[in-house]
Amino acid sequence: MKTAIHRRQALFAFFLLTGLAVASWVTRTPAIRDQLGVSIAEMGLILFSISVGAMTGILSSGKLVQHWGTKPVIRVGMLTLLVGLGVMAAGLALTLALLVALGLMVFGLGIGLGEIALNVEGAEVERITHKPALAMLHAGFSLGTFLGGIVGIGLASIAFPVTWHVALTALAGVPVVLWGLRAIPAGVGIESPKSGQSILRQETAQPFKPWRDLQLMCISLIVLGMALAEGSATDWIPILMVDEHHFSAAIGSMIYTGFAGMMALGRFSGHYFLERYSRVSVVRASALLGVIGIGMVIFANHPYVAAAAVLFWGLGTSLGFPLTISAAGDTGDGGHSTARVSIVATAGYVAFLAGPPLLGFIGEHYSLRHALLVVLFFVGLAFFLARAVSPRS
Repeated sequence: MKTAIHRRQALFAFFLLTGLAVASWVTRTPAIRDQLGVSIAEMGLILFSISVGAMTGILSSGKLVQHWGTKPVIRVGMLTLLVGLGVMAAGLALTLALLVALGLMVFGLGIGLGEIALNVEGAEVERITHKPALAMLHAGFSLGTFLGGIVGIGLASIAFPVTWHVALTALAGVPVVLWGLRAIPAGVGIESPKSGQSILRQETAQPFKPWRDLQLMCISLIVLGMALAEGSATDWIPILMVDEHHFSAAIGSMIYTGFAGMMALGRFSGHYFLERYSRVSVVRASALLGVIGIGMVIFANHPYVAAAAVLFWGLGTSLGFPLTISAAGDTGDGGHSTARVSIVATAGYVAFLAGPPLLGFIGEHYSLRHALLVVLFFVGLAFFLARAVSPRS
């Protein structure tokens, strides 16, 4: 039987690889835009292709996990993610925006399929170990974006071809996926169509009607706001800092790396705070820091103040996603753990992936800073809804 520690290591590696893959092209978005010769609105359309793929993966992942279990879904998702990077690299080599968009769509499909299955698997590890795990696992994603950001900064500073950067990232991920899959047991998350029970947790056969669960809906709104803040930063900070605050492309990537570093710091330290404070207090404090950081980026006129505010932005949004996933897994009174985790994870990934391209359309007509007012609103809403993450008595 696979041990919990080996499963955690494998899951951490998958989250880390996803972060590296995201950072491999996010930090090079100015170079990608210039190589393709597209506008902000056109770049928004290209980014929207991620949403198309991710939405397809997200909307099908929960059902696939319930039918096949987490392991095969993780396998398909992670390998699809790497294939998407390869197609994207081919599109950059040929300077074909449509092929780059196709690669990003396949990339998004892999993220959508894999990430929800990874979160279900992480919730199961928390259940069997009785210890917080998801914050540390999501720290792997942030660490990946941080390390990938450092690599991106270095390669951007020497004008290393972005095509080769993306292609090499895809190749490097293959052995990681093959190694990690060996530690994931089969059968986790499968629900019997007759009994409605799940290997993730033995559940009642009561029909699951999530729209009647007010607490679950509030948790979904919290993760929507926090994931939107994380996703908008991931897609737009480099360009935001270049176009709105007049930094160079290399400095813009460096500022994004600072954001990723604070995300990693917040998630690695999450266990410390959760042992001393309630989950509600941690989520509320996180949302407040996010509001401060995003607000300063929007309203600060001095570029270095805006750059410093990105650090608050990263720290504030770091724990929102993993803590809401944990809350979804342990706040239900009628079981259906797999479905609950899938719903909240879906809300988070929809916001993370679909929100930023929509911000691009707003930014084209007004400005990226004005578009961030939408993000500010939803993070502020998360502050007021924080009590929803409290376990039910």
